[in-house]
Amino acid sequence: MPEKLKLYWRLARLDKPVGWLLLLWPTLWAVWIAGEGKPQPGIVVIFILGVITMRAAGCVINDYLDRDFDPQVARTRDRPLASGAVSPREALWVFAVLMAVAFLLVLTLNRQTILLSFAGAFIAVTYPLAKRFTNLPQVYLGVAFSWGIPMAFSAQNAALMPLAWWLLATNLLWTVAYDTMYAMADRPDDMKAGIKSTAILFGRYDLVINASLQALALGNLALIGLFLHLGPIFYLGLGAAAATAVYQFYLCRDRDRQNCFKAFLNNIWFGGFVFVGLWLAYL
Repeated sequence: MPEKLKLYWRLARLDKPVGWLLLLWPTLWAVWIAGEGKPQPGIVVIFILGVITMRAAGCVINDYLDRDFDPQVARTRDRPLASGAVSPREALWVFAVLMAVAFLLVLTLNRQTILLSFAGAFIAVTYPLAKRFTNLPQVYLGVAFSWGIPMAFSAQNAALMPLAWWLLATNLLWTVAYDTMYAMADRPDDMKAGIKSTAILFGRYDLVINASLQALALGNLALIGLFLHLGPIFYLGLGAAAATAVYQFYLCRDRDRQNCFKAFLNNIWFGGFVFVGLWLAYL
């Protein structure tokens, strides 16, 4: 791969699949539920590619808008834009290409889903600004990372559209919890740079609030399982997800920066276990 392309690849965080996996799992929950366990293969492919593309575009525009903040944070100062390896103009071109690809993908879906995609694109693009004006940017990210859920229902003309918003609210709870872990790893640097986050807002109550949010998310998923008459195997998946939540609480107990980041990364297993339980229940 040419050196410049490697930098663009890193800029879009395509070398770090954790971000798009965290976005992919709840989207696949919705794809499978809306498709009643038998989604069209084409729909599955479109949403997987759409998730990867939109997450990459979100990373690029995030780094562009945060190009003055990232050099002040230890974890982000080596990113291509923050380090000066990629220019702001180049970043905008990469962002434009990724958004064009995402738009071409969504054009293959129905009209209602296309309309929902405009709202999703607006939320994704404006998310980086939230940390400047509110202590709840993780909530805004939760909406951005959940927007694929109503789109998945809409794309398959699912009759239970209210369930989509219930599932969105559930994923929002989980997203706020894991992104607070992410923010806990950056808390000292963020406070110096003037960046707002739930980790700063929650203060010494961060562990309790995170555990409560994850418990509420799991409780909601259990209720959705009852509503959909999913079998015991779905609840085995939820049990495995609950075990990861306990492990994450253990990792964060001393608020060590490295362990908080490790807890954040572990959430790919939380979402994956829920999906596997759902998939097997429908089988």
